[in-house]
Amino acid sequence: MPGDYDIEYASPWAGANYIPISSEGTIAAEWDRNTWPELEKIARYHPEAGVHFQGFKFALPGLPQLLTYSETARYVRSQDMNADKDTRTASFLQAESWYKHVVPNYRQLQADECPPGYTSGNAFTSVCINTSIYLPWLVSQCLKAGVVFKRGMFNHISEAAPAHHTGRLANVVMNCTGLSARKLGGVMDENMIPARGQTVLVRNEPNIMCDVSGTSEGDEEVCYVMQRAAGGGTLLGGSYQKGNWDSQIDPNLAIRIMKRAIEVCPSLTGGKGIEHLSIIRQGVGLRPVRIGGTRLENERVDGMWVVHNYGHGGYGYQSSYGCSQAAVGLVAEALAAKAKL
Repeated sequence: MPGDYDIEYASPWAGANYIPISSEGTIAAEWDRNTWPELEKIARYHPEAGVHFQGFKFALPGLPQLLTYSETARYVRSQDMNADKDTRTASFLQAESWYKHVVPNYRQLQADECPPGYTSGNAFTSVCINTSIYLPWLVSQCLKAGVVFKRGMFNHISEAAPAHHTGRLANVVMNCTGLSARKLGGVMDENMIPARGQTVLVRNEPNIMCDVSGTSEGDEEVCYVMQRAAGGGTLLGGSYQKGNWDSQIDPNLAIRIMKRAIEVCPSLTGGKGIEHLSIIRQGVGLRPVRIGGTRLENERVDGMWVVHNYGHGGYGYQSSYGCSQAAVGLVAEALAAKAKL
């Protein structure tokens, strides 16, 4: 839970931001669509939550000054346009993204607005989340609503029901166990795999948030820059290594991460090399990826109702409120079915 740092608890290691990667017309896109209004509301009315609107500055070729926008940028390389991309990167290659009607100030980028090596992209207003502030804030909101937190260890999902703080059996168990769904009795989901993410957190503030369509190192390495709210530093990433459980920092990968970041975002160091990055820490987290996509459904297990909500991969924050709304609906269905028994 918030305050813990474990490689299998990906949340504190995340950027985090709202840059949808879902495909138009899918249930995942609906979750993303329903999440934006809530994140926008938090950024606007709850500064204590550590969520801020991300500004964007970019120097256009031939102009000496920086032009300022309230934007987040996604850049696309020409060699990625015809590549066989998975769903994680396919949304980059759409001529116009479905979320142009969701986020504010969406526009297509021209080639001369992109860094060298990138030929197109889009820009819009988004949010970036300081997870070290946001996660405890979520706990405080739950406590204010009367939620009781307890720690426990379960070998089987059915053991959660009698752990209810009232001493009575829970009516419904919500399964949000992430990668642990792979080994939890009663679930044992072999479709759960890690996608190892390595990051570098720096003190440098580029006043930009950006993401790119691909890197020259292949699909296992990615590039993004996220300046967190409230002095939380700037997160540089990263990697997307499926099936890799390694918890140790790869120093060579760290160097590649930093080099890519300053190439796409020279304002990190004022156009200087990676030796001018001030490193706070490096991190590794395992994204809870599920082959076939997020599992969001209810099920009867050993006579009790379970609502599964896990396998969000690297898009947990940007689908969070949409998924939670859907999960609440499933809980209502389970309770209604229980009442008929």
